[in-house]
Amino acid sequence: MPTQRKYQPTEKAQAFLAKVENAKYDRGIITGLKKYIDKKVSEDMQDFYSEEELQVLIDMKNTDRDVEARMPVKITNHYYQIAKNSKAVQTLVKASPKETFDLEGAPDPGNQMSYSPIEGLIHKYELGLIYVINTCSAHCRFCYREELIAKKEILREDGTVASKGLAKIPELVNYIQEHNKLVEENGGKHPETNREKLREILMSGGDAMVLGNKNLAEWFSALADAGIESIRLGTKELAFYPDRFDRTFFNMVDDFHAAYPEVQLRVMVHFNHPDEFLQKDDNGNYIENPEGGLLWIENTKHAVKELADRKFIIIENQAPFIKGINEDPNDIRIMQRELKRNRINNHYFFCGRDIIGHKAFNLTIEDAWKLLNDSQKGLSGVEASARLSITHYLGKTEVVAVTNEPIPGIPGTENGVVIFKLLRGTADAKNKGQVAIVGRNPEAIWFSGYEDRVIIDEAGLFTESMKETSSVS
Repeated sequence: MPTQRKYQPTEKAQAFLAKVENAKYDRGIITGLKKYIDKKVSEDMQDFYSEEELQVLIDMKNTDRDVEARMPVKITNHYYQIAKNSKAVQTLVKASPKETFDLEGAPDPGNQMSYSPIEGLIHKYELGLIYVINTCSAHCRFCYREELIAKKEILREDGTVASKGLAKIPELVNYIQEHNKLVEENGGKHPETNREKLREILMSGGDAMVLGNKNLAEWFSALADAGIESIRLGTKELAFYPDRFDRTFFNMVDDFHAAYPEVQLRVMVHFNHPDEFLQKDDNGNYIENPEGGLLWIENTKHAVKELADRKFIIIENQAPFIKGINEDPNDIRIMQRELKRNRINNHYFFCGRDIIGHKAFNLTIEDAWKLLNDSQKGLSGVEASARLSITHYLGKTEVVAVTNEPIPGIPGTENGVVIFKLLRGTADAKNKGQVAIVGRNPEAIWFSGYEDRVIIDEAGLFTESMKETSSVS
């Protein structure tokens, strides 16, 4: 582990930080089912859960099927106003007994702790992911970080059992500097891991935008001074609480850019459904904008425009396909078109993860592939830029194709094949770009559904030693 030193902001960082202003926000957050049960929510929210729905959830309380033990319940007032007129958004944020019918899943999805050299850092790919907070303004029921949000204890590499911790600036700065120093001294590759320079960090959690401006600014300047060239800010706040993107926030990022003009900011947003940002009429239809496209929710539109007007900020959207939320290709087509029209790039759509309880949320892999491809019919090339990814323990893997015809002379291909390509390899990415071809299984929701029908596996996705392991909670 790198030698620990106390972190001291540089003079440039101190000058930047002195300008930063925090603001107060009224997100109108409702946390927990008890407030609905005790009728301690506003009158218009009291029918968000029916009496029947609440009773079922009450009966499950303090059992091994307690939905709040799997994922805490949380919603903002802004998101509630959308959800009350959107079945898709209700499914996203409302607790359901379906979540705990089958609790199979991995306690540490993606084996992240195998790539955690210091607390709160996942250095699995060429970039580093840091946990800077363990909550969001609201909670998606399908959350891929349910083990972090619910503060669950997991088995660590050293054999201890503890919940995941958050990153700290001094330790992370030390790690980046020591790693990059060794890379430079060794001709561009780390002498032990063969990794290249660590130049990009994703600030995640939880939602980084729940932090105050001063906290964000401390991270930004510390990362920049440590040599990070690109900072990704992971957030769903544009959906949950777009007013967070206010004057004080934009003043902070403008001052940061002035102090560190060569450091790029990428805002990785998370829209699952067009209902999260588009206005509807009384009949539930989207409203045409006389200027072109569709009408957005005003404060969301304002926040997106302010972000997009800053040329040093790149905005990317990525979202999983989830049962009951975004299964309609027409909805996904509208979303991709409107996002790109408003200068948000369509980055990834994801197949579901093997989180605890994932069977309640995941579409089949082949249905997800069809959904994305059907949704991109009628889109231009720049609108249809998103790829379908599924995260294997070896790295992000693209679902490249699903065929209907057999491959002549090759057993196991009678019903067609699925082709996977390893997009991002772990560690030094030695398998990046390699593929696996398997016979189709329309019921498969995870790689395990194809283990008995592997045809080619140069990527090692189905190799016994590399195979992911799930455990039952």
